[in-house]
Amino acid sequence: MITVENVSKSFPFHGNRVAALRDVSVDVQAGSLFGVVGPSGSGKSTLARCIALQERPDRGVVRLDGLNTATLDGKRLREIRRQLGVVGTKPELIAERTIAGNIASPLEQLGVDGPQRRSRVGSLLDLVGLTARAAQKPEELTDGQLRRVAVAKALAAGPAVLLADDPTAGIAAEDAGAVLAVLDRARAELGVTVVVTTPDADVVRRVCDDVAVLDNGAIVERGTVLDLISTPDSWTAQAVLPSVETSRAQSAKYDRAVDVVLIGFASVGALLPEAASRFDVELATIGGGLTRIGDTPIARFRLGVRGERADAALSWISDRGAHVSQPARGPQSVVAA
Repeated sequence: MITVENVSKSFPFHGNRVAALRDVSVDVQAGSLFGVVGPSGSGKSTLARCIALQERPDRGVVRLDGLNTATLDGKRLREIRRQLGVVGTKPELIAERTIAGNIASPLEQLGVDGPQRRSRVGSLLDLVGLTARAAQKPEELTDGQLRRVAVAKALAAGPAVLLADDPTAGIAAEDAGAVLAVLDRARAELGVTVVVTTPDADVVRRVCDDVAVLDNGAIVERGTVLDLISTPDSWTAQAVLPSVETSRAQSAKYDRAVDVVLIGFASVGALLPEAASRFDVELATIGGGLTRIGDTPIARFRLGVRGERADAALSWISDRGAHVSQPARGPQSVVAA
């Protein structure tokens, strides 16, 4: 488990100190895929560097499985750093070596013998889907493939934690999907705790279990993705769920409009039709749509509601796990017809 307690960090700038992190506290559960999310300059990379023990906080502490890392130095610090794999946005690969050779380099530095090293490299090439590219040089691969090689190299020494700084930045959508799939496999198959920094809500939608949202160096939101999407005005809900914009003319056809968030196969597929039938009300979809959070289907709909037993129908839906709320007022919620 990674525990960040009241961490602040600043850097010199034109004779002053500029705060990159302000009293940040987060818990990252072992074996999870944790997203540190926010716009450029929000402090994401600084937080990742503090967790990776590449920066020391000005105040506060980072604990790894309860160990206060502020007390570490010398040999002990180097030992703990080996438990932390780091992947930057620019893969650090040796141009003259093959892909297999690049992945093997951390194992060579640790003195791992040839047969064991080759076995480990083969397993990692399979994990990142690049077995057929083992004998090629970095210049022969796409940027997305190089990013996957960097992940394999970071995993070579068997770290407990993998930190990936904006892993999908600057690569094509198909390559980005492949990189995220590799991070998810590392978590699932190797038991590695994965921390990703990203400004991209799609990364959250595809792979994150939990998130911390940073803005101007401070945490503005944190929790599991599935919990946060049930709060309509949360950053996570607004960023990852389908838009529910509707026209005034659409809403005016019904007694009222409500927003619902449905989570899981059963809820998305059957809950609304069953409620409409059971309570003899109309629940018409006038906005929103479907998406997935990881493997879980999610729906956010704006419903036009009509019928005498509407309140009972909405309560019944809510009692079965749906989040029901009044539409937010404003230009992003209701647009002119």
